Amino acid sequence: MTSSVRTPAVAGRFYPGRAEELLREVRDFTSTGKISITTGRIAAIGCVAPHAGYIYSGGVAGAVYSQLEIPQRCVILCPNHTGKGRPLAIMTSTAWQTPLGEVAADTNMGTRLLRRFPALQEDSAAHRAEHAIEVQLPFLQALRPELKIVPIAIGTSDFDVLRGLGEALADVIADRHEEDRHEEDRHEEDQDEKVLIIASSDMNHYESDEITRVKDHKAIERVLAMDARGLWEVVMNEDISMCGFGPTIVMLTAAKILGATSATLVKYATSGDVSGDYESVVGYAGIIVEWKRST
Repeated sequence: MTSSVRTPAVAGRFYPGRAEELLREVRDFTSTGKISITTGRIAAIGCVAPHAGYIYSGGVAGAVYSQLEIPQRCVILCPNHTGKGRPLAIMTSTAWQTPLGEVAADTNMGTRLLRRFPALQEDSAAHRAEHAIEVQLPFLQALRPELKIVPIAIGTSDFDVLRGLGEALADVIADRHEEDRHEEDRHEEDQDEKVLIIASSDMNHYESDEITRVKDHKAIERVLAMDARGLWEVVMNEDISMCGFGPTIVMLTAAKILGATSATLVKYATSGDVSGDYESVVGYAGIIVEWKRST
């Protein structure tokens, strides 16, 4: 790593660059979600949220985050759009800056995950210009200002590797590898605080709205069934350009091990809903994964 702070790469382009405008926009997007009167916000295990410019995908991302109880610690998994850096790249001690301030790294958890899964490597190059984690942060900051994150960029489609990372993540979250932890690293918050696993992903890219909706719902169906292998197969076999299918596979794998029993589609849209161009669109899905389906 070359810096202790990762500065914004897409502020002023994907989302507003001024704090006041950004906070207002995030609050607008998260104010439309329907929170259950009986159960309140959902303490979910995982979710899928899109990462396009807010004008296109902010409504879908906001619909997800508006329903979630955001814990202090979040693992954010994203695809590597730039092709730079390591195939599995983490930054364990670098803070992330947005116009709303800095988000601290969960160094303790990140370090434990590095020890548990050696294929994961410390690397800033994969993150420096990557937007897919950055655009999630203002939503999280607005709802949980004292946030800590474990950022992971994924540049491989190897199912066994993705499954292995999901299993390792579940182990670390559940403290199943207690022998790998140093006693002095243990904190009360690490034992009691829940962790949210966020898969940052858009859906099918640059085909017609009609084709995209058909393809996307094939993939969404596998996510809702919490079928990580099935998602990998349908993306590969149906040529679905879901950029974050790798992060979603990791999230689903970890979530099932941790006890997730249901997934719910919160909102779906395409860029055509905003642009009016239905000949070439990008799809966006917002999905919540939890222990049991809300009633």
